[in-house]
Amino acid sequence: MTQRELNMQAVDLRPLKIGNIEIGFPVVQAALSGYSDWPMRVIARRLGASYTVCEVMLDQFLTSLKERKRTSHFLHISDEEHPVGGQLMGADPENFAAGAVKLVQAGFDIIDINFGCPVKKVLGRCRGGFHLGQPDIALEIVRRTREAVPDEIPVTVKMRRGIDDSAESYDNFFKILDGAFDIGVAGITVHGRTVTQRYIGPSKWEFLKEVKAQAGDNIILGSGDLFTAQDCLDMIEQTGVDGVTVARGAIGNPWIFNQTRALAAGKPLPDPPSLHMQREVIREHYVLAELLYGETRVGPLMRKFGIKYSILHPEFKAVRSAFVKIRSREEWEAVLAKFYSEDLPGCHPDGKMHKASGSGNNSNKAKDDQSESGSP
Repeated sequence: MTQRELNMQAVDLRPLKIGNIEIGFPVVQAALSGYSDWPMRVIARRLGASYTVCEVMLDQFLTSLKERKRTSHFLHISDEEHPVGGQLMGADPENFAAGAVKLVQAGFDIIDINFGCPVKKVLGRCRGGFHLGQPDIALEIVRRTREAVPDEIPVTVKMRRGIDDSAESYDNFFKILDGAFDIGVAGITVHGRTVTQRYIGPSKWEFLKEVKAQAGDNIILGSGDLFTAQDCLDMIEQTGVDGVTVARGAIGNPWIFNQTRALAAGKPLPDPPSLHMQREVIREHYVLAELLYGETRVGPLMRKFGIKYSILHPEFKAVRSAFVKIRSREEWEAVLAKFYSEDLPGCHPDGKMHKASGSGNNSNKAKDDQSESGSP
């Protein structure tokens, strides 16, 4: 049997369920600070994501948030994207619980606790991945959040494999993992890098296998180095996790979800979206963002998405440079008219390109994926 024939064999994936929420296909979109706002989530859902998570928000920000037009986008949800998760980050257990209640009131179906952010200023304020070094406080946050949230709303946790690779960090990780499940969390996402690694070096998938063995029937989602449809299926097969959360690999490539569905069904990998297919989705994304942010704010906010979409274009360097300069819908449309008018074949994203940027000395990379405020 050829490799192509092996790749076209259907994969028996268990439908994902988090608490009482039926997710279905076990490849979902992760929370991405500065990215996974309402437009990105809707596009991902329309292209095959079974579940998405909103960009992380600070507990203090949520508890002080007023109903103002300028900030209404943070909690905007539409009917078509359910189930949708809201992710929370903070330092104080009491504030965490109050922030979780705000997310429930906004309509999020699942509350996700962030114990994974590795950004320096976040760690310096005792948030995100900092909690992996203080398991008692971490579990108090989980307990307070679980008690504050209605029983029918699942609570989940996002973790990295530890602060570092020390024995103490290893023990702390499993103390939090086991304790969180004992408290009643419905699932835990584990990223295969440590906090000190940030985005440097490979994600340790073998650790995910160990975690799933420890967790038994409890839901474990894997994260880290998922840049192609095959990566998603490989992680599930190699580690036994119940599903995977696609992060950087979904920015500018929402087609990854339908591509993974095709491979799982035993079909060949779909061709990358043609330039006209890309153009329609890029245009749709801009229109959704304009509805959310308004005509005057949307142009600069969409630059980062245009840059990411450019990876699928055969002239990606020129397209990326063009998207960097946009300030308005007219300029956005001009880029589409110049580079997407001819319906040429698109390109599959180069997984090595992503991995190289995540493994090298790129100090700005973490800023792409995590920001303290969670705002675009």
